[in-house]
Amino acid sequence: MYTEFLPISKQEMIEKGIDQPDFVVVGGDAYVDHPSFGTAVIARLVEALGFKVCILAQPDFSSCESFKEFGKPKYGFLIGSGNVDSMVTHYTVAKRRRDTDDYSPGGKGGLRPDRALTVYSRLAKQAYPDLPVVIGGIEGSLRRFAHYDYWNDEVMPSILVDTGADILSYGMSERQTYEIVTRLSKGEPISSMTDIPGTCYMTTQDKLPQGYVECAGFNRVKSDKIAYSKATRLQMENQDHITGKTIVQKQTDTMYMVQNPPARPLYRKELDKLFTLPFTRLPHPSYEKLGGVPSIREVEFSIIHNRGCFGGCNFCAITMHQGRFVTSRSHESVVREAEMISKSPNFKGYIHDVGGPTADFRFPSCRKQVTEGLCSDRKCLAPTPCPNLLVDHSDYLELLRKVRNVEGVKKVFVRSGLRFDYMMQEKNDEFITELVQHHVSGQLKVAPEHLSNNTLKHMGKPPIGVYDRFSKKFYQVTKKVGKEQYLVPYLMSSHPGSTIKDAVDLAVYLAKNHIRPEQVQDFYPTPGTISTSMYYTSLDPYTLKPVYVAKDREEKALQRALLQYYNPKNRQKVLDALKKVHREDLIPLLLGTTPRAKTEMAAKGHTPQRKKKPAADWREIQKRNKRIGKNKQ
Repeated sequence: MYTEFLPISKQEMIEKGIDQPDFVVVGGDAYVDHPSFGTAVIARLVEALGFKVCILAQPDFSSCESFKEFGKPKYGFLIGSGNVDSMVTHYTVAKRRRDTDDYSPGGKGGLRPDRALTVYSRLAKQAYPDLPVVIGGIEGSLRRFAHYDYWNDEVMPSILVDTGADILSYGMSERQTYEIVTRLSKGEPISSMTDIPGTCYMTTQDKLPQGYVECAGFNRVKSDKIAYSKATRLQMENQDHITGKTIVQKQTDTMYMVQNPPARPLYRKELDKLFTLPFTRLPHPSYEKLGGVPSIREVEFSIIHNRGCFGGCNFCAITMHQGRFVTSRSHESVVREAEMISKSPNFKGYIHDVGGPTADFRFPSCRKQVTEGLCSDRKCLAPTPCPNLLVDHSDYLELLRKVRNVEGVKKVFVRSGLRFDYMMQEKNDEFITELVQHHVSGQLKVAPEHLSNNTLKHMGKPPIGVYDRFSKKFYQVTKKVGKEQYLVPYLMSSHPGSTIKDAVDLAVYLAKNHIRPEQVQDFYPTPGTISTSMYYTSLDPYTLKPVYVAKDREEKALQRALLQYYNPKNRQKVLDALKKVHREDLIPLLLGTTPRAKTEMAAKGHTPQRKKKPAADWREIQKRNKRIGKNKQ
């Protein structure tokens, strides 16, 4: 295990013999030196290129003084806001302020500002106006175009406008970072770096590149929802590294945002090399006295084996960030990481996960993607699997076998991220049998998301019948191998397309199947997704047909309550929802036939009638009389 962290203070910088850093990497999370944290990945990559790097983690944002902590960096700032969008970190979907932040020491909230990427970038420019500022990460990637902002309930321009940054690196950013820092070190001005795939920059009309496609500008998408929808589709259709074109979007009266085509994903050897960087895999020791960093618990003994997801769910940001093209690490690389984990003093023998965006994807979904790119006019899995889909779990299964054979490893779990619709395309039960037998810790989390096929269509998910078949198969195999294990479904309320009636139907489905979800999620309209576009415009960006959207706070509360119909706290909301769709007849199913429920039903004119017993067959009466006679004797 490596034990040296990168410096996060002036004192540590001096102790490492650094008089001036080449780059300062700024992050909104506490410094956790683990490959699951973007700040650590970028910092270690730049360090590996031979540069002196310091990390400014969760800087004081009351002034620009904290950005002078290490003195003036030689080449510039590389800035992200953290693993999670700062607004999502701070606010629930109901826009209530969260009290905690798992990415901060002791889980304390408030250690980063709202819209952290914008605040940090401005402060860096205040501290050293002449230094290049490069922004990236999830907050930058998803806000690179003019976008609907749920928290302000308005369309905002590209984040490049508000931050004043020189260049935006979108996606996973290793290639872009290599190119930018190398060219800066050779004396090239940041203003001339307009040709780097996977980056965005601002320019004037006379300097626009050749061969671009243009989507509606900020002022137009702000006032015209059809234009917003069309812009969303154009942006989504050009996120493939093979077929994607340069996109231009006007932001102000004189300035345009240019998105270069996506960078080529890291392939296997490159991913393997990235995971050999000297991560300590721990939070910086200065956080121990503050209670540590809670987010490390989820990943400390987990392994990421892939990137990208060809599932293409409409509510997911992966398409605009990691992309739909899947790449994966070699078995040798993953096994080496498992061996390293097994030597940790805190390791108890359990690998918590071997996954990624989608755990059971190891390769692109079909052969033509490698040379021709991904299809822009259809999804690989939904609503039905593409005929060209390659379904093969053998490589992933072999990987899991190797990891569980590592010395010191007792169990290897796959906790989430499995595509049940992909598994159901397998020709045999080998994978699901071994999964159930060796890799489920009592519960397996899967994501049907909803029941209504109309809602599922707008989610980009398969029909509910696919989940039903998977559920049946899962329990059959579980029984066969002699285990007691359960499916835990992820469910979402109020997604575009979901009506109150759809939510009631979902509650009925859950009740009839004896499913009581402990956690449910109300749809959260974050920037950069098709679903958020539908939420804002009430239009399907691919067809421009109207989509029903639940925006009223009361209706959203009713839809959410229906998913936990069994919770006494939700009783009144469930009753209100049933009344709204004139389905009081469902009260016994969803709320039971307790005296209180009967009273409520009676008050609404729905007193249940006692069922009459059918007339007994005369033969049965004779048998009963004989039994009675014998008992008397």
